[in-house]
Amino acid sequence: MKKLLSCHRYALLVHFILLFLVISQILRLAFFIWQYDEVSWNIIDLSMTLLTGLFFDLGTVLFLTLAAFLYYSLMPDRWIGSVMDKVLIWLFTSLTVFIMVLVFFAEITFWDEFRTRFNFIAVDYLIYTHEVVANIEESYPLPILIAGAVSITLGILYSFWVGKSFKKTLSSKCGLKARLLVLAITMGTAALFTAFVSNADAEWSDNRYNSEISKAGIYSFFAAFRNNQMKYDEFYTSVEDSRAFQIVKEKLDDANGGYTKGGFSIHRPIKDSLPTEERKNVIFILVESFSGSFLKEFGNADAITPFVDSLAQNSIFFENMFATGTRTVRGMEAVTLSIPPTPGQSIVKRPENQNLFTVSNVFKSKQYDCNFFYGGDGYFDNMNAYFGGNGFTIYDRGRGSVLSDKIKTDRNNIEDSEVTFENAWGICDEDVYAKMLKVADRQHQEKLPFFNFVMTTSNHRPYTYPSGKIDIEPGSGRNGAVKYTDYALRQLFKKASLKPWYKNTVFVIIADHCANSAGKDEIDVANYHIPAMIVNFPEIQNQKIRKQCSQIDIFPTLFSLMHWNYESDFFGKNVLHNSFEERAFVGTYRKLALMKKNKVMVLSDQKKQNFYRWDKTDNSLKPLPMDKGFLEETISWYQTADYLFTNKLLK
Repeated sequence: MKKLLSCHRYALLVHFILLFLVISQILRLAFFIWQYDEVSWNIIDLSMTLLTGLFFDLGTVLFLTLAAFLYYSLMPDRWIGSVMDKVLIWLFTSLTVFIMVLVFFAEITFWDEFRTRFNFIAVDYLIYTHEVVANIEESYPLPILIAGAVSITLGILYSFWVGKSFKKTLSSKCGLKARLLVLAITMGTAALFTAFVSNADAEWSDNRYNSEISKAGIYSFFAAFRNNQMKYDEFYTSVEDSRAFQIVKEKLDDANGGYTKGGFSIHRPIKDSLPTEERKNVIFILVESFSGSFLKEFGNADAITPFVDSLAQNSIFFENMFATGTRTVRGMEAVTLSIPPTPGQSIVKRPENQNLFTVSNVFKSKQYDCNFFYGGDGYFDNMNAYFGGNGFTIYDRGRGSVLSDKIKTDRNNIEDSEVTFENAWGICDEDVYAKMLKVADRQHQEKLPFFNFVMTTSNHRPYTYPSGKIDIEPGSGRNGAVKYTDYALRQLFKKASLKPWYKNTVFVIIADHCANSAGKDEIDVANYHIPAMIVNFPEIQNQKIRKQCSQIDIFPTLFSLMHWNYESDFFGKNVLHNSFEERAFVGTYRKLALMKKNKVMVLSDQKKQNFYRWDKTDNSLKPLPMDKGFLEETISWYQTADYLFTNKLLK
């Protein structure tokens, strides 16, 4: 032990570890101050946050330095201080410090966008590098950031040199036994972290911000990388499958046809009381990050959605609609599959998600032409594979990415000549609408009823859009992007109203998710509230629907308005039906919640659950005594949804 204490071979590693721990705690305190009005500041919670964070920081830096510990411990004494030893240590120390600085910068920008440490979104961003790098270039002063990172790195390396860390590491030789002891302790500790420490262990507080700040960003990133998909029965409280399906079938039954398959299925015919079906064209617009709080209808005083606010008065407007998740792919999953969110990654991004029963099956049974329009490269978030594998013709800006040979669908690029403005995420909303209108004209000429699904991109960081369209300068922030999104919708309706097919076309406008979804509680209910409306349906009286409902209900309601008879595997229901029971499904990739009026049951991994009363006035969750019936129903919705997909019964 005496020899080990006197050995300076690890001096550089020790100094790096101490530096990492100090910077991590400074960052943690910065996040604490950032959310000063929402974190818990009492001395116990503050201490617990910092100590838990220190524990996870130790695990993180241990894994970061594991390769270095191997090298330092196994390098023969005769090679210590050699040219090769100096080059390798200087090179990899410099590279590691530079990456560490960049990661800390990235954590700040990620927190600014999502109010969370690195999670599965960061994993996705690592995969889709083109869009993300371009977005960073357009959103932040990248040369200044890189120059700053280089300067800080040089400063850290200089401090190591002045402190003689390099000199000690490159000149100290200690016995093999001492070095092997260090290596054994390091490897053993790493094994213990791997086997017994979960990122979820950092979630000790009822205040979500305290728990998030307790985490270490890099540790959270790799935890999300490992757990992008989660089997329901392994992570969540469950009931017998037969009981779960019994409960869900009772909730879905509206006595209009009964179930045609026994056992673990919700397949049923949907029958309308009127014999004549409407054959209206449908233009469906899923609007990026369009919170209900942006609308004057819901109290916004900034006048950034004048056109959408006017549509709210002249449509079938859903006042109490909630998104199922916090990502675009969750919104897509909800509206196309009409299914509650399954734990982990969205079905849109999972393997074996082709040939599912989606809304396109219903439209195609009525001989509709189904198309998906996206202003960026549909490779992002697996959109092309999902929509192409489920009956849609693709129109996107993809230049070079290809669809899998397993996906039999047409693919059409949006050409440069059709683009007036483009940023990291794709072409502006006006351009994608123009492409859709051109296709709709062709469909009308060919006498094809059409279902055109449009995914917008303009309301997204870097918040850039064509100049001169609105009175807010491009790139100045979210309000400008929202106002341009509203402007583009106005232009769409202005141009569409001149088309011969307009009178027979219904427009459905709904948000994919809110602009922000994080809050101090484990589910921030208000940040799932989204606008949704069905426009240009003169046969149906304009109205405001006050029933609490979910994204999964939008198409079953539309099909009912058109008096369609069809086969269904949908969890959603017609909101206008007398039997509709108000409820909404909301969640993150790990939290699954059922909300009924102001009561919210939240299922968490590690087979935990919490029951709350939602206070709308301050958007808080107040704990309630457990309601076993409510819990069993919540479990049943999510368990059956996961069961059907996992067992390939949604095909």
